[in-house]
Amino acid sequence: MKIITRNIWILSLVSLFTDVASEMLYPVMPIYLKTIGFSIILIGVLEGFAEATAGLSKGYFGNLSDNKGKRLPFVQIGYAFSAISKPMMALFTYPLWIFFSRTIDRLGKGVRTGARDALLSDEATPQTKGRVFGFHRSMDTLGAVIGPLAALVYLAYYPNDYKTLFFIAFFPGITAIAITFFIKEKQKEQTKPKTKTRLLDFVRYWKESPATYRKLVGALLVFTLFNSSDVFLLLKIKEAGYNDATVIGVYVFYNLIYALFSYPLGILADQIGMKKIFISGLVLFAVVYLGMAYTENKIIFIALFFLYGVYAAATEGIAKAWITNICKKENTATAIGTYTAFQSIATMLASSIAGLLWYSFNPSATFLISGIVAVGVSIYILRIRP
Repeated sequence: MKIITRNIWILSLVSLFTDVASEMLYPVMPIYLKTIGFSIILIGVLEGFAEATAGLSKGYFGNLSDNKGKRLPFVQIGYAFSAISKPMMALFTYPLWIFFSRTIDRLGKGVRTGARDALLSDEATPQTKGRVFGFHRSMDTLGAVIGPLAALVYLAYYPNDYKTLFFIAFFPGITAIAITFFIKEKQKEQTKPKTKTRLLDFVRYWKESPATYRKLVGALLVFTLFNSSDVFLLLKIKEAGYNDATVIGVYVFYNLIYALFSYPLGILADQIGMKKIFISGLVLFAVVYLGMAYTENKIIFIALFFLYGVYAAATEGIAKAWITNICKKENTATAIGTYTAFQSIATMLASSIAGLLWYSFNPSATFLISGIVAVGVSIYILRIRP
C-alpha cells in the first residue's frame, strides 16, 4: 500500500508554501511593527489577541468540520485567510487595521488546523500515522528554512524595505491556495447527527473524550505551560555574543534539523511506538534547557540547537499522530482542535511565565524549571496505558 499518497503530498506542499510566506516575515515582524509606531506593550497585546483568536477558532472549526462531515472547504478557506493577510499588513499602518490583518492570519490557522490534520489522518492507517504526520511536518518545517533565508537575502540587497517583503510573501501564499484545488476529499457517510455548533462546544468534548486522550493532552498542556517561546532561546545566544545575522542563522539551522529528522522519526515511531519516540523527545528537550541554563560556550549552543531540532521532530507531528489514534475517526478534527485550542492558551501563558522567571530571578531559572518539568511530564506519560 502506498503510504505517502497524492493528498498527503499536496497537503504537505501547501503547508510548505504557506510556511515560506509566514516564516519570511517572522524575523522582521517585530522590527516592522516598531517602525510603524507600535510599542513593545502594543506588540505584546497584538500577539496575545491574535493567539487567543487562533486558539478559540481551532476548537470551534475543528468541531464544525466534524459536525459537517467536511474537511476541504475549511482547509481552503483557512489557507486563503493566511495568504491575504500578508499584503494587508503593508497596505495601511493604522493600529486597528494591523490588529484586523494579524487576526485574519491567525483565524486562518484556526479554520484549517483540525480539518487538515483530519484529512491527513484519513489518508493513513493506525500503523502509518507516525510517518504520515512526520512527512507533513518535515515539509512544513522546510518552509521555515526557506522563508527566513529568502528574507535575509532580500534585506541584504534592500535593507529596511520591510513593506515590500510583505507583498512578496503573498506569492507563496497564493501558490498554496492554488495547490489546495488538487486535493480530492474522500466521500464518506455522515455518522454524526447534524447539530448547531456553538463557539465553545469543543470544550464539551474534553468530558466526552477517552480517558487516554485526557491523560495525554493534560500532560502535553502542562509541558506547554513551561515550554516558552523560542525567542527566549534566541535571546540567550544573543546575550552570549552572537550578532543578529548569526542568531537568525541558528534559528534556520534548528528548523533544518527539525525538517530533516521529522520523517525518519515518524517511521521509527510506527515501528517501535509513538510513546517511546515522544518521551525521547522530551528527554532531549530537558537536556537542551538544562544545557542552556549552565553554558555560555558558543560551540555547545550550536550542539544544543541541533538537539532542539531533533526534539521538535520527535514530538510535534508525533503528538498529533498519537491523538488521532486515540480518538474516534468521526471526532478527529474536534480532538485535534480541542488540543490545539488549549495549547494556544497554554503557549500564551508560557511566555509570560518564562518572562517573569527571567526578570525576577535570572535566565538560568527559566531554562532550569522548564527542563525539570519536561522530565516530570515524560515520567507521567511513561505511565499512560491505552
